[in-house]
Amino acid sequence: MTIKKIITEPNQLLRQVSSPVDKVGKEERQIMDDMLETMYAANGIGLAAIQIGVPKRMIVVDISKEENKREPRYFVNPVIKNKDTLKATYEEGCLSVPNQFAEIDRPKKCDVEYIDYDGGKKILKAEGLLATCIQHEIDHLEGVLFIDYLSKLKKSMIIKKLSKNKSTRIVV
Repeated sequence: MTIKKIITEPNQLLRQVSSPVDKVGKEERQIMDDMLETMYAANGIGLAAIQIGVPKRMIVVDISKEENKREPRYFVNPVIKNKDTLKATYEEGCLSVPNQFAEIDRPKKCDVEYIDYDGGKKILKAEGLLATCIQHEIDHLEGVLFIDYLSKLKKSMIIKKLSKNKSTRIVV
């Protein structure tokens, strides 16, 4: 497994709609393994393939808190089938929007149809933090970031801050 570089906003790649995966093979499993390793290294709980520059409809999620009790989940071509009308509010952050957080309302529960790591079709009934995390990551597959749910002013302030930080970084 390899830790990949996470793309950060502003970057046009993050606004791209990801392509469906035809089949889960060795290459797709390798990408998902790398995504998981990258996510853990960055202390995240979810990551979409587009965040490491791969425009394929794949996400990984692990909301477990303890390192020795990891519960990784792999979703290929995930589709939300049912969304609860009740909303849950979580303070969201994103590895592609570093050090920025905002409270976002999303459906409290959702059903997700997807293909798993081994190529099997599955349906997951998710709720709470897991449902929020999955919805956040699926948004990435559509080119949507959590900051897109904020007011125009808040969003532009965050992007301006991220742009400034990007231009002042020195890589040695």
